[in-house]
Amino acid sequence: MKRLLLIMNPTSGTKKANPHLPEILSIFSRAGYACMTFMTQKRGDATELAAEFAGDSDLLVCIGGDGTFNEVISGLVRSGAKTPVGYIPAGSTNDFASSLGLPKNVLQAAQAIVAGNAVAYDVGRFRDRYFTYVASFGAFTKTSYATPQNVKNVLGHLAYVLGGIRELSSLHRYHVALSLDDGLREEGDYIFGAISNSTSVGGILTLDPEIVDMNDGRFELLLVRYPSGMGELAGIIRSLSVQHYDSPALIFRSARKLTVEADPGMDWTLDGEFAPGSPSIEIENLHSAINIVIDNGFNGQL
Repeated sequence: MKRLLLIMNPTSGTKKANPHLPEILSIFSRAGYACMTFMTQKRGDATELAAEFAGDSDLLVCIGGDGTFNEVISGLVRSGAKTPVGYIPAGSTNDFASSLGLPKNVLQAAQAIVAGNAVAYDVGRFRDRYFTYVASFGAFTKTSYATPQNVKNVLGHLAYVLGGIRELSSLHRYHVALSLDDGLREEGDYIFGAISNSTSVGGILTLDPEIVDMNDGRFELLLVRYPSGMGELAGIIRSLSVQHYDSPALIFRSARKLTVEADPGMDWTLDGEFAPGSPSIEIENLHSAINIVIDNGFNGQL
C-alpha cells in the first residue's frame, strides 16, 4: 500500500475543511493510500513535519492556506525529498491555489489529487527561507500578515484591499536598489515591489497568465514607483487594474536571481507570512524544485 503524509492546519480560513476530513481520508484510502495525518499546533509545525516524514512518503498532502503550504514546501525542499505534493486549499485567499487552477471545493480538490499527475514548479529562495509564489514589500504587504484572521475569514480578499487602502493613505516611500542577474539595476523610491511566480498577488494584483510561466526558472519582478501626487497614484491603480505594465510608474522585469539592497527596517512577506528585512537580500529561483499534483482535466465530479 502506498504511504500518504497529510498535514492539516485546522485553523486555516473559515475552517471549511475540518468537517470533511473523514471523507477526504476516505478518498485517499479508496485510492490505495495508507494515511498518516498530523494537525499543526503552531507556526513552523508543518515545516518540521514535512522535513521529517516526507522522504518516507509516496505523496504529501497539505490542507490549509498559502502560509501552511509555504511551510510544507519549505520543509520538503530542506529535506531534499522529491515527494509529490497535493494541495487542498482551505485558507482565506489561496492565491497560489488560484494560480494553479485547483478546485475550491475541498472534496473536489482531494479527488483531483487522486486523479492528477505530478508537475514540476519553481520555488523561490529568500536568504534561508523559501516561497512558492511571492516575496513582496511595501503597500499591501503589511496587511497580508497584520489583518486579523477573523477579519480575513469574513472578508476574504476584501480584507486585503481595505487594509491596503488604509496603508496607501500614508504613501510610505521605500528606497530600494535591485541588481538583476542579467546586469540590469533598478534603484529608486517605490511604494510596492513583488518578486513573484504567480498570476495573483495578495488578492489585489493580477498578472496576465500569458506572461507568467511557473516553471521557467524565472521570477516576474513588479515595482511601483512612488507617485508625485494623487493624480499619478490614480493612474497607477488604473494601470494595475487593466494589467498595463508599460506605465512609466511601473517597472516590470524578469530574473532568475537578484540582490535587493534596502533599509533593514523594511519588512517583507513570503507567501503572506512575515519576513524581517536586511540591508542586502539575495533571492534566487530554484528551477523545478517541487512537484505538485495537478489534474487539468478534472471535471469536478466526485
